[in-house]
Amino acid sequence: MISISALAGIAVVALGLVLTPGPNMIYLVSRSVTQGRWAGLISLAGVAAGFLVYLLAAVAGIATIFAVVPAVYTAVKLAGAGYLLWLAWKTIRPGGEPIFAPGTLPVDPPRRLFSMGLVTNLLNPKIAIVYVSVLPQLVDPARGDVGTQSLLLGAIQIVIALSVNAMIVLTAGSAATFLARRPTWMRVQRYLTGTVLVGLAIRVAGDRSPAVAA
Repeated sequence: MISISALAGIAVVALGLVLTPGPNMIYLVSRSVTQGRWAGLISLAGVAAGFLVYLLAAVAGIATIFAVVPAVYTAVKLAGAGYLLWLAWKTIRPGGEPIFAPGTLPVDPPRRLFSMGLVTNLLNPKIAIVYVSVLPQLVDPARGDVGTQSLLLGAIQIVIALSVNAMIVLTAGSAATFLARRPTWMRVQRYLTGTVLVGLAIRVAGDRSPAVAA
């Protein structure tokens, strides 16, 4: 149904996406460090629900809407870029903490953990761009039903993202302890994360590629 090149393409995109610091990683790590692995996994379930929302929207033709109304797509990208810059400032500013630093977040119940994971993913501009612009380009109408291809490609992205994020959740506490004993590493990680977020924000804001209708 889907070509090997499309499969490899979505796998590479998904892996690069999940390994780059962003809203999802920051939220999952903060919850795992401050409230434990179980809280991190519940939050990850909310993130998974967010992926499903984007996937269903992509199959339903959300890219077509953005292609017809480019101003909406531009607004989404600019809002996402602003969100990334805000996260970067929180990380780099004086007194800011790296993503693996134990914070002082309140203990949230499972329902809120899930809902915050969902909202964080839905507001993640990286995910929006993948499902609106990248995924439709990997679909080949000549290979069969477009909706089925979108579902398969999206499923591959989701499996990779959840697998890597689960490992991050399960090792966040150990990483936090390791870095806490090495202040220099903690400082380097903070500025590295902030720099990556700023770079992503600039890339998102400067992207001039249109939404591609599947």
